Amino acid sequence: MAYELPPEIVHFVNREDEQNRAFTAVADWHARSRPLCLALSGPGGSGKTELAFRIARALRDQYPDSVLYVDLDDFRRDGAVVVADAVGQLLVSLGVAPEMLAPSFKGRCKQYWTRTDGKRLVVVIDNARYGAEVVPLLPGSGASVAIVASHGPLYDIEDGAAVDLELHPLDDADSAELLRLVVSDQRLTDEPEAAQGVVQLCSGLPAALHVAARWIRKYRRRPLSRLLAELSKELNEKGVPVVEKVWDAAYLSLTSEAALLYRLLAEHPGPSFTPESATALLGLGRDAADDALEELEIAGLLDTREVPGTADGGMRLPELMRAHARRRARNDGAERERAEAQRRSVIWFLRQAQRADAFAAGRRLVVADAVPPVEGAPDFPLPDPADAERNGQPEEARRRARRAARWLHAERHALYASVRLAHSLGLDTETWALCEPLWTHYLDHPQPADDIEVFGLGVAAAGRAGDLPALVRMRCQLARPLWEQGRTDEAAQELERALATLDTLGDSARTSKLRASAVEFRGMLHSVRGDWAAAAADFRRSRDVHRTISNTYGVTLQTYRLGQATAELGDLDEAAQLLEQAHRSAVELGRERLSGRIGFAWGGVLRGLGRTGEARVLYDDSLASARGRGSDADEQRILDAFAELADEEGHPDEAEAHRASAHAIRARNGLA
Repeated sequence: MAYELPPEIVHFVNREDEQNRAFTAVADWHARSRPLCLALSGPGGSGKTELAFRIARALRDQYPDSVLYVDLDDFRRDGAVVVADAVGQLLVSLGVAPEMLAPSFKGRCKQYWTRTDGKRLVVVIDNARYGAEVVPLLPGSGASVAIVASHGPLYDIEDGAAVDLELHPLDDADSAELLRLVVSDQRLTDEPEAAQGVVQLCSGLPAALHVAARWIRKYRRRPLSRLLAELSKELNEKGVPVVEKVWDAAYLSLTSEAALLYRLLAEHPGPSFTPESATALLGLGRDAADDALEELEIAGLLDTREVPGTADGGMRLPELMRAHARRRARNDGAERERAEAQRRSVIWFLRQAQRADAFAAGRRLVVADAVPPVEGAPDFPLPDPADAERNGQPEEARRRARRAARWLHAERHALYASVRLAHSLGLDTETWALCEPLWTHYLDHPQPADDIEVFGLGVAAAGRAGDLPALVRMRCQLARPLWEQGRTDEAAQELERALATLDTLGDSARTSKLRASAVEFRGMLHSVRGDWAAAAADFRRSRDVHRTISNTYGVTLQTYRLGQATAELGDLDEAAQLLEQAHRSAVELGRERLSGRIGFAWGGVLRGLGRTGEARVLYDDSLASARGRGSDADEQRILDAFAELADEEGHPDEAEAHRASAHAIRARNGLA
């Protein structure tokens, strides 16, 4: 009996589900003349070969006639496998003398099938690219098992793949466990942030984790933080040994369109991409992009598993594979193709963000013109809430608005990156225009560090372009995250400059809206500084301007702001009237976010007036709205208020439950 597997590796993590599915398929297999074929697929370095060996070792006792191994890359010439030689190796392993091998390919196939007829064999076939390479190597016995490892799915194994086992990169927890098992080192405990950096650098690929472990063992005196920087440079510049050759071979097998897309995906502004954003990047139309994505999947150069927290249909290149795509771009690409793709991507993301903003927030003050459809690049499928409203479907309209808000959050990293990219490319209008929809995202998901950076780029771009209305808008947007970081003097300077710029503009309706908005921002800054009388005065001024230009939404918003300021000044009865009026108007306008926030503020005032039952109803509605929009900031704030209300009403258990939920949100966002 031949047994051709190497010794088992010491450490192996995860893959229990794949192993269980394989063993279940073996137990259920009853074919008489065709072997079971287990098809393992996944990117290079994900551990397919070792998993194939692990399954084969576990099956050894059930298949006593031989456990064989053939690596098709050993027989690959100019990208094509000399299958006759691979069959010949298997025949020699089965005891056929080399001089007795049939001279022709067909003859060797018949010889192989004869030798394997009725046998209980396990045959591991590694580095397959096409089903046509595998079929001649399948034993001629239904009592045998073939385990095939390939970089992508082998759709052309004729009736052969009884079970497909797709391997994805390990998650961070399993990656960290494997690293700890392979290298026992106190630095992994003493420097947890650097250890996590090593894990993330390896992109969930066991092969890369083993490389990292060797570095850690080799340089025992170096701090892990220093080692992380050195390892990052090494892997990004040179790749993972062995895996690099696999990826190069897969890349060289691609058509020109698929190879182009692979190179360009290294420039995608976010960590994940959708078929629509890939189409915009490629610039050759949807059909060409779909064909190229299919090729990349088959070649194992794409991670197609659902990426949590991203837009529907999100795919990605693991970071090490993205670095490989950059290296191929440096070798094979042209600067012009890269620049054109980046520009198409920026414009496509701007259009999608404007659509999502309009759907999520409704009509509001915007300065940028709407971007038309990008030729050859379909929009991301976001249905318009207005269509549902016209059809008398208010709940459907609300659902669509929430979906648009979730898209903005899911694609936030791509949108922030697009602002930076647009600015670096000198696309000034696109830079500041992207900041407008990010304002809607900011209201639900404030990320002050990122927002200060990108809104600052918006200010710089608007100034560079000489677009004064845009400059006013960007300075106002920048002011809020500044004051929320405690930088109130800087925020005040931005607002003073915005108001000074407005003095140089005419008296158009848009200028009036901008002036009303800037005065509102100044009032909010007064609120932060505790000067509620000055804040109330600014909110009244802003409301008067909105009334003059018949802007109902603006009047509603400023009535809300004025109600908050009036409550802080101690006139709760007047505040309740103002907030009730604003809430009614927001509901009539269909402004879910605004009505939810006004309702929360109104509930707080009613609590102060002792009307806790009415406050509870408003808190319930506001909480449902916050959860529907996915706004952690609003949800946490409402839960804290609910806890206080429950304490006031004598319900300590309910209060504790609300506090625990609020704490969980803070912990999830690193704020606990």
